[in-house]
Amino acid sequence: MNQEKRTETGATKRHVVIVAMTGRMLLDFSGPVDVFNSANAVLEAAGKDASYIVRVVAPTADRVVTNEVGLDITCSQTVFDISDSIDTLLIAGTHGAQNLDDPRYSSFYSWLIAKEQEMRRIGSICAGAFSLAKAGLLDGKRATTHWDRSELLSRNFPKILVDSNPFHVSDGKIYTSGGVSSGIDLALALVEEDLGRDIALQVARRLVFYLNRPGFQQQFGNLLPIHETHELAAKLRPWLIKHIGEPLDVATMAEHVHMSQRNFTRVFHRQTGLPPARYLEKLRVEAARRHLEDGAMSLEQVAAACGLGGLVSMRRVFLRHFMVTPSDYRRAFRTSLTGLIAENTF
Repeated sequence: MNQEKRTETGATKRHVVIVAMTGRMLLDFSGPVDVFNSANAVLEAAGKDASYIVRVVAPTADRVVTNEVGLDITCSQTVFDISDSIDTLLIAGTHGAQNLDDPRYSSFYSWLIAKEQEMRRIGSICAGAFSLAKAGLLDGKRATTHWDRSELLSRNFPKILVDSNPFHVSDGKIYTSGGVSSGIDLALALVEEDLGRDIALQVARRLVFYLNRPGFQQQFGNLLPIHETHELAAKLRPWLIKHIGEPLDVATMAEHVHMSQRNFTRVFHRQTGLPPARYLEKLRVEAARRHLEDGAMSLEQVAAACGLGGLVSMRRVFLRHFMVTPSDYRRAFRTSLTGLIAENTF
């Protein structure tokens, strides 16, 4: 099966089709478009033929991709208008599970199921994974999506092996990526797969983007739910936050809720899916990351204020949860309103 088109000079071009499910996050589809177009520009600057034909299409017959800021986009084509063979199909964004039963998209899901075998690669950007899941293409496969949607994806489609940590993963011919800018990471990986590291690196430099981002391709989602829904955790959390810098252990937590340590551990684990000590560690790390993002504390002060001991201990838990050091995390996520602060690099 040939998904490539021959140019007049005999070079092959790969047909990349990006389905814009929603215009809510323009970067979901505009980011990958820029990557593939930049790859063409790099090749042409070197006196070579462009490698990609890139098209952004709509999944519905009206060709309109809606946006919440008054910038509705009208595509020149729908996915049903594509007659040429498709090398790579990327599904960019959606509102998530609530769109899956919308009758406007039923024809698209049927098209996707029918055409799946004809394409070399199929991928998703952000919540586009829900469309792949709806078509059954992720059953039994490892996949990712935006960290904030991963639990919803897992709950609605239990056959999927959901991993919310990586920026992107591949399983066979199926590629999935995390939130928004992760679509750029995925597109760069596809360019590297097609054209080699040198071309992909030149594209990344043009876009002022990492070819491989620090953190070993790790998303930085919340370690714990923003709004606690489990009874014991909801009762404990405000008190733990208030005393987060103090020595705390499972016995202290059990005593606070007037339970035996054994019964507390059993019930807490059953309700939250986490041992109490692991929950406390995640709460401490969440407190530390807020200080690193917003405050002027030194790293030593952050570790002490959050009950993480010293620098060595805080570094260890940050590497375990985020695969970056506290100082690297601060450099990546500190507020742009804070001036430069002298600190130790650790």
